[in-house]
Amino acid sequence: MDFIPIPDVWIHVCLVAAYLAIIVLVAELSHLYHLLNPEKVRKVVHIGTGNAILLAWWLDLPAWVAIAASAIASIIALISYKFPILPGVNSVGRQSFGTFFYGVSIGVLVAWFWNLNKPEYAAIGILVMAWGDGFAALIGQAFGTHPYTIGGMKKSWEGSLTMVVISYAIASSILWAIQGNIWQTWLVALAVALVATALEAFSRWGIDNLTVPLASAGVCWWLNQIWLS
Repeated sequence: MDFIPIPDVWIHVCLVAAYLAIIVLVAELSHLYHLLNPEKVRKVVHIGTGNAILLAWWLDLPAWVAIAASAIASIIALISYKFPILPGVNSVGRQSFGTFFYGVSIGVLVAWFWNLNKPEYAAIGILVMAWGDGFAALIGQAFGTHPYTIGGMKKSWEGSLTMVVISYAIASSILWAIQGNIWQTWLVALAVALVATALEAFSRWGIDNLTVPLASAGVCWWLNQIWLS
């Protein structure tokens, strides 16, 4: 009996799906057994799911796969605000749509930059949000002894500095890998870091999960269009 070969794309989809399932499982178990506080559980998911963009890029997943996945994730996120589908990820009644915005931003960036054959910009936008915002929140909560307020939101200089440093490290590393050690790499990365940090400072309703990745990727792409043309 001849077996029908499974197309590579479906193998790759299964690999990414397995990775995401592991992240969510770890988060839910951590929540269930009180291994981490709720905010840290959410950051595990926040950072872990963002890394999936690297898998999607490396495996060259078709755009429709990531867009469909982000749409499903966004719908689940909306439902989970009312029903305890994933209590470790979203608290019922929580006054933030960050998880929903996160899913939307991933879909938008993939649709935008996969179409241009420039997945590195989608990766920059998503990873700046995942790692920069994730660790800014954790550092700010643990070591934020110098607070400031903007737009009614309380932040800390320690958290914002973390956002700048990590965002710069991510943007410069990816740009250096793609376009090399040129002055545009380092200056564009700095602009991305500053824009991302400014937008992260205003995170009412979790809107930074949309504005930070879109602006980071957009500024990066726009400046390179100008300076590398």
